[in-house]
Amino acid sequence: MKGRGTPKPPARSSRPRDIGFALASCAVLGAYNNVINRHPWHHRRYVALNACATGATVAAAAASGLTAADMGFGRAEWSPGWLGIGAAALVGAGWVVVAAVPATRPVLNDKRITSLDGRAVAYQAVVRIPVGTVLWEEAAFRGVLQAALRRILPETAAIAATSAVFGVWHIRPTLQALRVNGLANDRRQATARVAAGVAATAVGGALLSWLRARSGSLTAPVLLHLATNSGGQVAAWAAASLGRAPDE
Repeated sequence: MKGRGTPKPPARSSRPRDIGFALASCAVLGAYNNVINRHPWHHRRYVALNACATGATVAAAAASGLTAADMGFGRAEWSPGWLGIGAAALVGAGWVVVAAVPATRPVLNDKRITSLDGRAVAYQAVVRIPVGTVLWEEAAFRGVLQAALRRILPETAAIAATSAVFGVWHIRPTLQALRVNGLANDRRQATARVAAGVAATAVGGALLSWLRARSGSLTAPVLLHLATNSGGQVAAWAAASLGRAPDE
């Protein structure tokens, strides 16, 4: 069953205004991370800028006629339900296992994380990721975009389109991660790896969108996304620390 606060599926709209808002949302979100992410000032003010973008996006959606309930954060939709809590707990437990088992620790080797000290990792896991990444992406994709598309498309098609745009959103971040870890020297291999990363992200986005639809709450995908990103960051740093311990 869906969450208690799940709104009834709305009648699909054919109004040009609703179609235009959905298409504009797809275009803006598809371009945002791949354009603005190129600039150093965005990295320096990441949390503040993305928090402002969250507010602006939700305000635009409200102006288009979407309600808080449509976007999954109305008063009745705050509870993530056992499905959201269970999914987040399962991911968290998985990170603990991966970090604890020597054979799986190399999976967590990411120089963007392992080069940080404990204070920087804490800031990333407690502030930068929850506010600058998870809140922004969930509000934009599983909140606004999915609701806007659901207004004009069947739910399955809305989830597929939201997930595809979420994959496109990660093109530049995936390429940056490959470069930092020395995996983008060959253009052909880099292209293949970016495509694989984008496809994997789209699949992850589909899971988050399904959880949003199934639970009726934006809180559920927020918890899962937070457990995946912040949990992964802490696990990578802990695995690197465990790997260095014998040499110290």
